Amino acid sequence: MTRTEERAEDSCPLVYQCRLPLCTSTVNHLADVLRRHLKAIRSRWRVLPPGRTAVIVLAVLRHDQRLADMAGGNNVSQTTVRHWRDELIGLLAAQVPRLDRARKKIAKRGREVVLIDGTLIPTQRRTGSADRRNYSGKLRRHRLHFLALTDEIGRLIRISAARPGRTHDITAARHDHVLAHLRAADLGALADLGFRGLDNDVRDPVIVTGFTATRAHKLAPGQKDANRVLATGRAPAEHGFAHLKNTGGPSPNSAPTPLVPPTSCALCWS
Repeated sequence: MTRTEERAEDSCPLVYQCRLPLCTSTVNHLADVLRRHLKAIRSRWRVLPPGRTAVIVLAVLRHDQRLADMAGGNNVSQTTVRHWRDELIGLLAAQVPRLDRARKKIAKRGREVVLIDGTLIPTQRRTGSADRRNYSGKLRRHRLHFLALTDEIGRLIRISAARPGRTHDITAARHDHVLAHLRAADLGALADLGFRGLDNDVRDPVIVTGFTATRAHKLAPGQKDANRVLATGRAPAEHGFAHLKNTGGPSPNSAPTPLVPPTSCALCWS
């Protein structure tokens, strides 16, 4: 069987533009990270500049564009796009603060309470039995689990590595030794009922989870009020997750940043 790169007579490459709703600070940050990396490894030449490479990688990560399509529209090979994607993912992962450094940083700011919560990010279903761990029985979809710490106004402090979607919040917290790190920094944490049982210290609890009702035991009015106050205090944690999942939005402590103009963020692929 002979393979050929020639297209059929009735087919032709079609190129169109796609506008990505990305914040300029997101693109600039990723491009700056790549520039520093290229300078550190003394890379003399790349096919495309770091800014355009960052946009291509963000298109792959955010909109799940096919590597072959992105490669064909930018006159590079599919292997090159895959290399850029893996390279930038590794550079971003290296910037994630360690848990001990994050809790020391927030302790220096004079904070006393943090918010802890877990979230599930949708992911594609892949073939093979190894992907069964990513299936979340709670949401009945394939997802990845992340555990995050935020301050009392919802600013993201630290996020864990991706875990299978079936991972429970308590399991992730125990794996990261969250309780020990919080106790070492004299910090308290507000959490939902999913973390109930993580901290069994009755006299000096570090993680506050509220009260839960059962069929045989109903909550008293005071316990209901306590749960209501706790839910109000935990609400900003969802703001951190919203900012994490929506890369086109502004940061919680800064002014709104305009989206990238279509002329600078338009991509073409065949």
